[in-house]
Amino acid sequence: MTGVTILRRGSWRVWLLAARLPTLTVSVSAVLVGTGAAIGAGAAQAMPALAGFVVAVAIQVGTNYHNDASDYLHGADTKERRGPMRATAAGLLPVSRVLGGAYVCFGIAALAGLYLALLRGWPILLVGALSIAAGIAYTATPFRLGYRGLGDLFVFIFFGVVAVVGTDYVQTGAIRTAAVLASIPVGLLATAVLVVNNLRDLDTDRATGKRTLAVRLGPAMTRVEYGICLIAALGMPGIMRLDEMVGSWFWAPWLTVPQAAYLIAVVATRTDGPALIRALKGTAQLLLLFSLLFALALAHGPA
Repeated sequence: MTGVTILRRGSWRVWLLAARLPTLTVSVSAVLVGTGAAIGAGAAQAMPALAGFVVAVAIQVGTNYHNDASDYLHGADTKERRGPMRATAAGLLPVSRVLGGAYVCFGIAALAGLYLALLRGWPILLVGALSIAAGIAYTATPFRLGYRGLGDLFVFIFFGVVAVVGTDYVQTGAIRTAAVLASIPVGLLATAVLVVNNLRDLDTDRATGKRTLAVRLGPAMTRVEYGICLIAALGMPGIMRLDEMVGSWFWAPWLTVPQAAYLIAVVATRTDGPALIRALKGTAQLLLLFSLLFALALAHGPA
């Protein structure tokens, strides 16, 4: 691997590689939309929003670190894998340090969550503990959710519904229908990021016994799943408008339709690794742009 000669073992750049920076739009987007919903409700609070951001990003980075180490231990990251370099598999970081980094991130999330729990009560502690446990169980034995075809559901629930509704809740103090509905497109687009990732790795995952949903469905139905995620996400602002839960700016997220259509076409027709890597990054960017525009629409309040 040429990347091994470029990156110095144990350097901060290696930790950034293992954090999978392009995918962190998943956690950032959830906080944007949850905060936009809170602004629209006239209840936005800066400190809870910032703490929610720390929790979301720390849990995602911790999950990515844990996944990096666990996939290596389970033999899922082989030389035949078509995705970006993984720090542990490339020998750039020892397993123990990567797992240690994961638990440091989960600890940071717990500390920020403690502040939110003092603000909003024990339900925050429960949700935070479940989120961290799910991040570990995603690849850890004996659960290995990602290896059992449950990764898509995990991402939708925790990086979509829980993250958006939780961000809104710590600011408004209530679980609101508008926030629940607003979480659905975020969860769908976050899931789409995982779907294209698993489509790219489908052959090597199958060979190593990693039974992702993409492996179970096959490439054709995985591409259908990707398209459904994007199309359904784009439809949600219109549905919320019909229910008078978003105001006259409801159309703003539809500015991403051309990008979504392009990505659907790429995923539907391309099979080579580089194209799917670009599609993954494009999907992460689509999620961020959609969420920013959706947050602006929600911030303008209901109809």
